[in-house]
Amino acid sequence: MNEGRTIVPQRIIAMWSGPRNISTAMMRSWESRSDTRVLDEPFYAHYLSHTGYDHPGADEVIACGETDWRKVVESLVTTGGAEPIYFQKHMTQHMLEHIDRSWLSKVSNCFLIRDPRRMLLSFSKVIPNPSLDQTGLPQQVEIFNAVRAATGAIPPVIAAKDVLLNPERALRNLCAALDLSFDRAMLHWRAGRRASDGVWAKHWYAAVEGSTGFAPYKQDDRSLPARMKRLLDECQGLYEQMAQYRIG
Repeated sequence: MNEGRTIVPQRIIAMWSGPRNISTAMMRSWESRSDTRVLDEPFYAHYLSHTGYDHPGADEVIACGETDWRKVVESLVTTGGAEPIYFQKHMTQHMLEHIDRSWLSKVSNCFLIRDPRRMLLSFSKVIPNPSLDQTGLPQQVEIFNAVRAATGAIPPVIAAKDVLLNPERALRNLCAALDLSFDRAMLHWRAGRRASDGVWAKHWYAAVEGSTGFAPYKQDDRSLPARMKRLLDECQGLYEQMAQYRIG
């Protein structure tokens, strides 16, 4: 019996994404594996309590979550659970500067990126005038470089577009890069909300809750408002630093 004993999973996977990506669909995909359990945005409560950002349901997120980042980190690397794989969905903007990064060397890190124009079109519907830091792109590049420096290797980078164009190929490539076997169960899931979803799901997850798999990629040529051009230019430069390493 494992009762009363802390179990460290054989593999801890931290996936780093910015907002309005397909990160929740990716969490569903990994949760569909029989050997994996998932964790949804563990630093969100600390992020909101520290920054004071007015996100939908912020008070509830703070009340229900852990606001001490040190306790969050401890739970990420030593935690109970019988499944051999522990998949953690992280938002890069939640990793504020004062949060220690040394724990990153204890997990397998991978990065999920999305075309900045499409991300900003979606994000601005919820946060009308986001700052560069709120997009998570500066933090994503910083975390990527920190992991690369610590390990001496380039961590896997996967693009949302590639996943939507060919989910099986993209997920096979990601699993191979993480030295894990691919499971076809990752391609489909049941619709609805999950116990593993954060309390913020009712504000952000409507599309995923109605899904049973990755949605087909759709071209979107809409332009951003002129006021966001400078932000887009900044985001694009950071995105391209990551995109050159995408595994396809």
